[in-house]
Amino acid sequence: MGEKLLDIKDIHVEAEGNEILKGLNLKVNKGEVHVIMGPNGAGKSTLVNVIMGHPKYKITSGDIIFEDERINDLKTDERARKGIFLSFQSPEEVPGITVEGLLRGARTAITGKPIKLMAFRKELKEKLEVLQFDESYASRYLNVGFSGGEKKKNEIIQMMMLNPKLAILDETDSGLDVDAVKIVSKGVNKFKSNDNAIIIITHNSKILEDLRPDFVHIVLNGKVVKTGDASLVDEINNNGFGEFKEAALNS
Repeated sequence: MGEKLLDIKDIHVEAEGNEILKGLNLKVNKGEVHVIMGPNGAGKSTLVNVIMGHPKYKITSGDIIFEDERINDLKTDERARKGIFLSFQSPEEVPGITVEGLLRGARTAITGKPIKLMAFRKELKEKLEVLQFDESYASRYLNVGFSGGEKKKNEIIQMMMLNPKLAILDETDSGLDVDAVKIVSKGVNKFKSNDNAIIIITHNSKILEDLRPDFVHIVLNGKVVKTGDASLVDEINNNGFGEFKEAALNS
């Protein structure tokens, strides 16, 4: 569709001596929404943590290219400043730091520019309204006392305010009820543009009803074994991953 943003080339990754990714390839262009699906233990979360630079995971061969730059050796904060964002499966509570304080500090760190406070607060209020948050949430300590759904929606607020080039949503819809999934989908759709890209890791196709992907990838045994359009989600819902497992073993 658009300009190439991310290119993962034949990546092999191990953790604690075990190889998890075994020659995985993935290309993402600006303006695209990619969904990665697969059973537990297939390597999905390892992939997103490797893109973000988690020190637990060691790249033994292959490359991660972001905007034509090899980023294998960059630290997590350096990747964030280049425009990569990862939402967490289980967001942590951070007493003493407010939602607004975190966002102001993160934006300053990423852009290197001072914050215009009134404009920032106006923008934050608008984003909170999209996710059906009262503006008082901005002054609460990060995730402290938040419900599971509020924590996940707060991740989307962070994404919308930091405006990354690549947003990775790792099971953001996990544990959400139907209404919360629709609200999260609305926020993601609001963020989506021709200048960014989104990777969604999910077990739940509900989030894809309001957010249609351009590409769906099946990951098994540490590799992408099948890529298709949104119809691939229906195939998985109807038949599971069984038919792809033989392909994974033979690849």
